[in-house]
Amino acid sequence: MQKMRFSLSISSEKYQAYYAGHAKFVRVHAEDGRSLKFPAVNLKQFVMHDGIHGRFEVVFNDQSKLVSLRRI
Repeated sequence: MQKMRFSLSISSEKYQAYYAGHAKFVRVHAEDGRSLKFPAVNLKQFVMHDGIHGRFEVVFNDQSKLVSLRRI
């Protein structure tokens, strides 16, 4: 399994596009320079009144499937 860490800052207004289904994926740049794209629905648990902000770690398997996403 591989891990990637990244920072994210999405306003509540911008997240509405994800929530409404207009944007289905989030693309971020990890701290090690790699690019990562994952389904926006995985961020739903982290939404606060001001949006989504923080540092996160994603774990994915050898087939590049997301296993877990957590705030660190």
